[in-house]
Amino acid sequence: MAEVMRNDLGQEVGLPVIGWRPPARPDDRALNGRWCTLERLDGERHARALYDANAHDREGRMWTYLPHGPFADFSGYQAWIRNACNSTDPWFYAIVDHATGRAAGIAAYLRINPEAGSIEVGALVFSPLLQRRRAATEAMMLMMARAFALGYRRYEWKCDALNQASRNAALRLGFRYEGTFRKAAVIKGRNRDTAWYAITDDEWPALSQIFARWADPANFDDAGRQRVALSALTGAWRAHREAS
Repeated sequence: MAEVMRNDLGQEVGLPVIGWRPPARPDDRALNGRWCTLERLDGERHARALYDANAHDREGRMWTYLPHGPFADFSGYQAWIRNACNSTDPWFYAIVDHATGRAAGIAAYLRINPEAGSIEVGALVFSPLLQRRRAATEAMMLMMARAFALGYRRYEWKCDALNQASRNAALRLGFRYEGTFRKAAVIKGRNRDTAWYAITDDEWPALSQIFARWADPANFDDAGRQRVALSALTGAWRAHREAS
């Protein structure tokens, strides 16, 4: 529970946020990592590579919980990409895998609220070429780091409560479950209960050290297999916080 104080009327109120100023919104700067780079989504540069990468998901599993897709052909996908490029919220990135030099996934900041200091990561479309790769994890770390560097206080992750893979990913990345909003939306004609997760700025210093430990080249063998799983590191950190 957040710390509180009492005002002159004896009522409990939140602590003052000293020196608070709303942070800047995301901009066109790329987010550069060891295994990937996040570039502002561009239809001309990224659409074909993304469409080809998504085609490896022959059953269309990656689209089940998303409000858009799958796409019958490239022209339909390209039209969606061009529209997404013009959006400022969501603010879309293409995830370019350094191993191939080609875009293999999409991620976005959304529900950007500088006045409250909150920002969400979502609209994740990771093709089979990106899934379970170090680049996928690093992309999420880079976006988180940029958000807190800009000065956001709260970094959110929301997903369909039935999307267990997304819920597991949130916990692996250090997000804390905050509850489920029932009947929150209708997606593709189906009810969606939405599970909420978040990381706050006071948690970020410890998490950033955990991410640095996981991403250290010494944590991977010659075949690229991790020696210590990120889920083990964040799980231990979470257990310690809950016990203290």
